[in-house]
Amino acid sequence: MTSSGSRPNGNGVRKMVCLDVDGTLVDHDGHMDDEVRDAARAVVEAGHHVLIATGRSLGATLPIIELIGLERGFSVCSNGGVTLRLSTDLEEGYEVVDRRTFDPGPALRALRHRLPSAKYAVEDDRGRFLSTERFQDMSFGVQAEGVTFEEMMAASATRLVVFSTDSSAEEFGEAVESIGLQGVTYSVGWSAWLDIAAAGVTKASGLEALRDHLGVHIDHTVAVGDGRNDIEMLAWAGRGVAMGQAPPEVVKVADEVTGHVNENGAATVLRSLLD
Repeated sequence: MTSSGSRPNGNGVRKMVCLDVDGTLVDHDGHMDDEVRDAARAVVEAGHHVLIATGRSLGATLPIIELIGLERGFSVCSNGGVTLRLSTDLEEGYEVVDRRTFDPGPALRALRHRLPSAKYAVEDDRGRFLSTERFQDMSFGVQAEGVTFEEMMAASATRLVVFSTDSSAEEFGEAVESIGLQGVTYSVGWSAWLDIAAAGVTKASGLEALRDHLGVHIDHTVAVGDGRNDIEMLAWAGRGVAMGQAPPEVVKVADEVTGHVNENGAATVLRSLLD
């Protein structure tokens, strides 16, 4: 890439395209439509910097990277807690180049007191998931290991997940706000689902470090997402696009809104980068 940000073949500006996964590239059943896959692959082949930016952990992110034909570059998973470098020169096709950890103990103690029936899981600094009550989720990417609450509190965490079947997302959000968590960053999902990362760590923080590394001007960044954990990313991007089903607080920070995930709204945005 030249210092002007143009592609070597002179066909215009090389953009940094940051894509959420669940609710954006795949529907809520985890299915990626062929239209979305083909549009994403076309943007990759056009020479843009395409990055996955997801709350999913590494193991659950890699299949998406493969689906869209992304073989070189970078991606951000665990809501900014883990950054990957992708290269066909690497034995596994990727390496972890940054992992942001924190002590989950204080948050776990406060949450357990307020939400005693919730399920908890910690992604540790080795990529393992330690969980209570056989808590397992597609976003983990590995089989969770059952541990005691005390063992979980002693871990060095990149991601802490809390799930409650007894509350709505709104009620869960209110409960979390009332706890006043300190020293961490958190977002409440569509259901009563909470993702916690180290203080100041979001998708946007991980992407900003990569933007600086890649030498892309902020005006040439594009981000597409649908969830509350995408708010910082959409506000950060030069062009932040909310999916059609995104809640009002996500739409509020976006520059534009595309179609619903079931309408392949992400494909519309991706095709616009090929014009």
